[in-house]
Amino acid sequence: MIAENRRVRAHVDKTLLVLVFAMAVFGVLAVCVATYSPEASSDAPILNHIVESNYAVRQCIFLFMAPFIITVIINIPYDFMRRRTELIYYASTILIFVVWIFNRAEGVKAWLDIIWGFTIQPSEFAKLAMILMMAKTLSRYDRPMSTMKEFIHIMVLLGVPCVIILLSGETGSMMVIAFLVAIMLFFSNVDMKKLFIMAAVVILAVLALYGFMVATGSDDYRLARILAFINPELSPLGDAYQQSQSKMAIGSGGMWGIGMFVDGALSQLNYVPADWTDFIYSTIGEAWGFVGCSIVLLGYLLILLRMLYLARYTRDKFGMLVIIGVMGMLLFHVFENIGMTLGLMPITGIPLPFLSYGGSNMVTNMGGVALVLNVTKNRSLSHSVLTPQIRNNQQYRFSRRI
Repeated sequence: MIAENRRVRAHVDKTLLVLVFAMAVFGVLAVCVATYSPEASSDAPILNHIVESNYAVRQCIFLFMAPFIITVIINIPYDFMRRRTELIYYASTILIFVVWIFNRAEGVKAWLDIIWGFTIQPSEFAKLAMILMMAKTLSRYDRPMSTMKEFIHIMVLLGVPCVIILLSGETGSMMVIAFLVAIMLFFSNVDMKKLFIMAAVVILAVLALYGFMVATGSDDYRLARILAFINPELSPLGDAYQQSQSKMAIGSGGMWGIGMFVDGALSQLNYVPADWTDFIYSTIGEAWGFVGCSIVLLGYLLILLRMLYLARYTRDKFGMLVIIGVMGMLLFHVFENIGMTLGLMPITGIPLPFLSYGGSNMVTNMGGVALVLNVTKNRSLSHSVLTPQIRNNQQYRFSRRI
């Protein structure tokens, strides 16, 4: 009984914070290695390398913002956050729609210019808004989507932002949102048959879309990436070039890696495009080898398992689903990003959480962690509004799939 009370107690989980910030600090170092200039001295202190790297300095700024972001979100009243979920969802949907309409860029229309060369990516924030909205919607039902009305309601909430994001050219972000919603549906006690039917419909729709694009001879870059993934030999210096160079860089690291700030390294010579953002894992593989890559994977595994543990002992369904949603978001990012750097998944432009360069990505991931901490901090408040009978019944239902 004492152990059970310890697990469900209200607290700010320091273990999760330590794991996340350790990963983020290492991310600054990885970005610095990826952007190491051939004009810099390899024997200079690490701090000098960070200062000389524009991307590493910016990543430090994003990291320094993280404690402020986490503090603000943690201290948002739990009931206030739950009541304002619809407002957050509609605001984020309107923002991605506005960016799609008014962005004049060719191809991907996902970024909004701010000041001093900084940009934001609204689709990143839409992921957190979707987590909150789905958590509130699914927590209303004992078995969500048991009626056609509930099914349509949930599909509309998911479909509207996903369609806008897809039209903006961000297939990766759309996939993340679809995956995290599927994970939340699974843990909210949805009938498995309906999940399989939904998955089958989505897969068939995607196959039909790409089949149509192939038949009509489309030159869409997303189709080119899929075809390059299926048969890289057809385009070794085209759409498959980045992936081929990534595998070469990771392989060159061997067991222990070639080390940091090495003259003539593939990362230093820019052999891997975007190796400080989406392909940061190739830099880690070259510099720290198989051991470094394994440690990074272990770090992610510990973060995900910690979130699963916290969700297991969160008795409020809304809070439990928020944690599961954040966990699903991070899980897909890690799986897809590392998979594409190893040639196991097609390129989608999804960054590696806490490691890849990017302000929107860092703010979103830290914001997601803060939502988890907000839930654990307010466990006693969310738990006290339930009667013992409802509380025990809900705890049984929630824990069956955790």
